Amino acid sequence: MSNGKAREKGISTFHLTMLALGTVVGGSFFLGSGVAIKAAGPSILFSYILGGLLVYVILYALSEMTAADPVPGSFRTYAERSFGRGAGFVTGWVYWIGLILAMSSESIAASTFLREWFPRFPEVAMGMIIIVGITLLNLLGANYLSKLESGLAAVKLLAIVGFIVIGLALIAGWVPGTPAAGVGELRGTAWFPGGFTGIAGSMLIVIFTYAGFEVIGLAASEVENPKKTIPRAINMTLISLVALYIASIAVVLMLYPTQGMIADQSPLVLALTRWGMGWAGMLINIVMITAILSTMLASTFGLARMLRSLAAEGHAPAWLKDRQDIPYKGILFSGAAMLFGLAMGYLLPQQVYLFLVSCGGFSLLFSYFMILASHYRWRRTTPCSPEAACQLPGYPYTSWAGLIGMVGIIASMPFISGQGAGLVVGLSLVALLAGIYWVKQRRSREPVRTLPTRVTTPLMEAAEEMTGGRGIREADGEAQSPTSESKE
Repeated sequence: MSNGKAREKGISTFHLTMLALGTVVGGSFFLGSGVAIKAAGPSILFSYILGGLLVYVILYALSEMTAADPVPGSFRTYAERSFGRGAGFVTGWVYWIGLILAMSSESIAASTFLREWFPRFPEVAMGMIIIVGITLLNLLGANYLSKLESGLAAVKLLAIVGFIVIGLALIAGWVPGTPAAGVGELRGTAWFPGGFTGIAGSMLIVIFTYAGFEVIGLAASEVENPKKTIPRAINMTLISLVALYIASIAVVLMLYPTQGMIADQSPLVLALTRWGMGWAGMLINIVMITAILSTMLASTFGLARMLRSLAAEGHAPAWLKDRQDIPYKGILFSGAAMLFGLAMGYLLPQQVYLFLVSCGGFSLLFSYFMILASHYRWRRTTPCSPEAACQLPGYPYTSWAGLIGMVGIIASMPFISGQGAGLVVGLSLVALLAGIYWVKQRRSREPVRTLPTRVTTPLMEAAEEMTGGRGIREADGEAQSPTSESKE
């Protein structure tokens, strides 16, 4: 594929940033942030800052590896190179299964919101239409999808910016007929009502509001110039997220009492409704539906590419192998799996279904831990060079801090209402997949292949070819990884 054609089809920095923001800014922020605010009080601002710092470390670790070697499979492939094929198998499937279950529950949430406008339409049928629509849109390819995702992400970002502007007008007294709120509810409120426990208890939910940025790495082989585009997109994503989150939460704190937060209502809606803007409820509901659909679009994009990477390495059935630019098989199989998850939501007892879906959060936390662990191992064997593009400042101390932070957040799951099951299911899933891989290896009686951890010049050349759409090939009837191609 020529460079001109690659540039024509590649994802730009702006579109990649919007794709990432489309995945990250979802219902967990618009709806779930109220629980974190109630747990930590005004100190929730520190939780979002700490969460932003942790995401900074994870993002730059991922960026450093991706800029040096933008391979399909992203963090799954890096885990395999650092810790062996078993780690790649478990990491990829934990991420895929957890996110499939999470997106199935998102389709149920979207259909619940839509019932306000279509009360006679069956929820299960609406959920099916949503999943089928999301799947078909992904078949259009990365270029069209990134543009569509940019529009949906813009709606969410404009909603947050609009809330901040209206909130500041209320605080300053610029709304006719409404007295100035000033610092409002912050006056006389203890900043640390729950102490350190309150901040720790809110961190899990805060990290979930940042979750989804890993799609940047999964899209690496389809961007215009990964060495430049990936770091720029990460910078734009991180700065946008931290600024918007902290500003909007600060406005909420001044307009609404933290202890009055309601778990199943958006804190943005509560804050505006309290000041006579009840019309905000319908608008936020529309934005939340947009946020869910946007998240499902971008997540399906990542799921299909993860599945293609698993199949290419022999970790998934051979019939899922796909050498085309658009991973049609991965998209369709992921869509079918989400439909199966939707069916489970209506056929299984609610407690059983929620028990299964709760592992979605664990799968993301596990993936972030593996990103940090893989990066730490990779940096120990790869010297800094223009190709390695070392970016993470303070290594190895920042890596240690990130790993400790992730372990602490995962360990806190049992102390958060409804998240203890996620830890149990998540750890059980890891153990189950590790057992499946062990049995698979015993039956195949093939020597375990370990991908090299050092980035070499031939590997960099293979990575350049992959950005032109030649990352997945086959030779002698068997799928080869980019690494094995570089050795030939």
